[in-house]
Amino acid sequence: MQHLNQVYLPSRDAIVEGIFRLRQLVFPGYFGKQGLTRENVTYRTGELVTELSDMLFDQVRLCLRYAAQLPGANGQTEESQECESRAGDIVAAFFDRIPGIRRILATDVQAAFDGDPAAQSADETIFCYPGLYAITVQRLAHVFYEQQVPLLPRIMTEYAHSETGVDIHPGAELGERFFIDHGTGVVIGETAQIGNNVKIYQGVTLGALAPAFGQLLRGHKRHPTIEDDVTLYSGSTILGGDTVIGRGVVINGNVFITSSVPPYTVVSMEPPKLTYRPRRGKPSDDSAGREAPVG
Repeated sequence: MQHLNQVYLPSRDAIVEGIFRLRQLVFPGYFGKQGLTRENVTYRTGELVTELSDMLFDQVRLCLRYAAQLPGANGQTEESQECESRAGDIVAAFFDRIPGIRRILATDVQAAFDGDPAAQSADETIFCYPGLYAITVQRLAHVFYEQQVPLLPRIMTEYAHSETGVDIHPGAELGERFFIDHGTGVVIGETAQIGNNVKIYQGVTLGALAPAFGQLLRGHKRHPTIEDDVTLYSGSTILGGDTVIGRGVVINGNVFITSSVPPYTVVSMEPPKLTYRPRRGKPSDDSAGREAPVG
């Protein structure tokens, strides 16, 4: 209740609606209105940019006012005018980045198609793959994170997390041709750095050591660095800000790592030892063939 009568919070619903429209902008013709052609796509793009500009400006402004603890939403104090001016600059810079984001997303789409023989087309990866959806939202949210906009980038990525099971902090730095296969249970922390052509399977964690220190670690590098051409198989856990997984490394499933791995290394767990014992209550031979009573 503490925030009541103090500041206006941003609208989570409006930010989620913004995600829907941003997907239409970066993948024209796939989401939203159907029937786009080369002749009318420019007009539709203009519509989306206009709609998103107003929506994002309002939400960024509210986030900045929240950070400054300014009451209300329309007061014309010097601080509120500064928030409005900064919000306009941030949104303009965001749209300047959209062409570059689309170019990188095209490499992610191609990586998903090239890396999964189950994919029938690149269109299928755009429509269906949760990892690509989470990466798309994170790349967009990362721009706001770099501009130090509070709340909004986390709302974006946590919504994608709730939809896909893939948790990528907006602060993580992702290289090109990034592919998350299956996706469920993947966690990538705020200060993680991921190079180009990296492939991650479900259940992988790129996390921090000693989370008990909590806020004392804010602003410090606490998540691992993954260099180019690395594959991380399902269930692997890699922790620590000083941990570097070198180029070309393959980390096999269910491996727990807290120290660096040199380039072009394969890391595996020793195979578990299986034991077998007779099951208790094994039926006798004369009863095994009898049918169980009905009713």
